[in-house]
Amino acid sequence: MNIFEETEIVYRRYRGEKKIYGRSAEERPLFAMFLGKHEFPVGISQYAIHAREWVTTFLAFAHLERGITRGGVWLLPLTNPDGALLSQMGLCSLSEERRATALKRNNGSADFSLWKANADGVDLNVNFDARWGTGLKNVFSPAPENYIGKAPLSAPESSALWRFTLEVSPDYTVSWHTKGEEIYWRFHEPFFRAARDKRLATVLSESTGYPLREAKGSAGGYKDMCIEKLKIPAFTVECGREELPHPLGKEQAGEIIQKCGGALCALAEGF
Repeated sequence: MNIFEETEIVYRRYRGEKKIYGRSAEERPLFAMFLGKHEFPVGISQYAIHAREWVTTFLAFAHLERGITRGGVWLLPLTNPDGALLSQMGLCSLSEERRATALKRNNGSADFSLWKANADGVDLNVNFDARWGTGLKNVFSPAPENYIGKAPLSAPESSALWRFTLEVSPDYTVSWHTKGEEIYWRFHEPFFRAARDKRLATVLSESTGYPLREAKGSAGGYKDMCIEKLKIPAFTVECGREELPHPLGKEQAGEIIQKCGGALCALAEGF
């Protein structure tokens, strides 16, 4: 069973509040499930925005099972379903009209395991309107990673995520990535907001055991846009030990869940 099928089964079985908040480039549904109550603080926790980081979807399932102890949170377990399937299964996961182009963008290799982008070669986590196109690693044509897209929010997945974010108007967001076991929490916010955000980041750090870092030279991320446009605390958590090779597989999910499974509850309690 592939990661999209597993996510769809969890979504269908879930009896709480849920919705399909958009569609991917390949028209796959984008799933969201709500935990807790619509009381402060309400957050968004999104997973697998980078294709090869699909192991974080299993962390979403664990968070769903554990629940939330204060406020509420929307879980988006598979933000980039097309890319995740491409990384996991290869070209057979794409519609026929996209296969030749994807193969060319992957330098002719049929091994897509390290692919980070969506089905159209857009790296979703540099496609947001937060100093878009100024990142040190940005590229300007479709590629397995770091392509910023034609314009901010040009990819259907990032556009749907931002529309959903505006609809929810969250008090915080958390994005789960791999790998490195560290937490990014800043994006040019002024001192008074940085103090607030660092306090909450420290709660995440204490819960996971991951140190705090600053991602200097990066831009255009979902976290970045939440901080810059909505002025809310937003965090990127890099799960999984650095020495493990990409892509981390399901066999690494247990260790990630052990370290990060209680993080959302800790963060909500920290407000």
